Amino acid sequence: MRTRRTLHLLATSAAAGSLLVGCSGAGGSSGSDGGGKTINVLMVGNPQMEDIAKLTESTFTKDTGIKVKFTILPENELRDKVTQDVATQAGQYDVATIGAYEVPIWEKNGWLHELSSYADQDTAFDKGDLLKPIVTSLSGSDGKLYALPFYGESSMLMYNKDVMAAEGITVPEHPTWPQIADIAAKVDGAEPGMRGICLRGLAGWGELGATLTTVVNTYGGTWFTKDWKAEVDSPAFKKATNFYVDLVREHGQAGAAQSGFTECLNAMSQKKAAMWYDATSAAGSLEDAKTSKIAGHVGYAYAPTVETKSSGWLWSWAWAMPKTTKKADAASKFMLWASGKEYEKLVGEKLGWSRVPAGKRASTYALPEYSKAAGSFGDITLKSIEAADPANPGVQPRPTVGVQYVAIPEFQDLGTKVTQEISAAIAGKTTVDKALKDGQKLAEDVAETYQK
Repeated sequence: MRTRRTLHLLATSAAAGSLLVGCSGAGGSSGSDGGGKTINVLMVGNPQMEDIAKLTESTFTKDTGIKVKFTILPENELRDKVTQDVATQAGQYDVATIGAYEVPIWEKNGWLHELSSYADQDTAFDKGDLLKPIVTSLSGSDGKLYALPFYGESSMLMYNKDVMAAEGITVPEHPTWPQIADIAAKVDGAEPGMRGICLRGLAGWGELGATLTTVVNTYGGTWFTKDWKAEVDSPAFKKATNFYVDLVREHGQAGAAQSGFTECLNAMSQKKAAMWYDATSAAGSLEDAKTSKIAGHVGYAYAPTVETKSSGWLWSWAWAMPKTTKKADAASKFMLWASGKEYEKLVGEKLGWSRVPAGKRASTYALPEYSKAAGSFGDITLKSIEAADPANPGVQPRPTVGVQYVAIPEFQDLGTKVTQEISAAIAGKTTVDKALKDGQKLAEDVAETYQK
């Protein structure tokens, strides 16, 4: 049941400026659409989503007669837009990309269609082939799927092998963060315009908040203790944040406070950064010779650690169907196609095997073509996903699940506000101490809701 507090937390103002691709036009689901054959899909502007927007009309639409109107937005804007639409039951979209954070919360609120029944009826979809950690992250309290994975990911370190070789540096397969900081200092400026490392500095719980929280975890920190004591200004949280801010300020990319996944992907692929710590899903883009200057020259290592054995996050961008859609049949057909084995093969054959939206199916890693294309990163990606532990991502017990987030509705607002202050510290407009002091007060307000 929706509460006034939940709506206040989730239904934030939508950002303007959406990009429409595929079939032209916009609008809600209730208008005339040729007999229910047009669906509206809202999705994040990552390379894999841009690929499906290019392929849909000539394949899915041609085969089914169902037209798809895509709205693609940057990550932060996507989160605002989809939250507003689903939480207020506006019903503008039939399908939307959400992730492991939203699924269990929105399922409890009754905002999403369950999708296990659709997947079970489609034998070609092969639900049993989906990786267990991904299935678990996208399931509701009843054990049913409430989103179908488009791709899954953890996080890892990516680096320019040529630069490392020229500098006589061997990057460990399992590096520590202090080791990475030392390497970043040595390779900073190794080539004209190249910085030592690229790290997200763009405010947002899913942007800077994601990468930073994995660093906090492995440094021994946490947002909340098991009994809901706020720990944002704790020594471990502060040590991790100071490390992160100092590293990106000293050896990171220019304009770091405005850099998210997309900006760092561009910096790494254009040889403007010697290293990059981010999503494993980025590897496919880095290995695409059509768009990446570093293709074939990228090295990969597991997410850096300090006090934990692993530190990679667990995430899946997945297709969800809001309860408000009037086109469940058409929407489900699109989602099953977009998350299916045949779509992966289509991407491999049409666009290149490194661009397959992987990280969700065991069978993907058995495909000879994909294994060859992903030889340098496929194994690390799969093992990182399997090693991620949302229930115990740090050194102390947690009150709820989540590696790079806290699985409560309030975290969307809390994480964004705290990272706004930390991003300002990266920009030199405030200090880490002040940012975390202010963040502690916000976290304490949230904690009061859960303390007994």
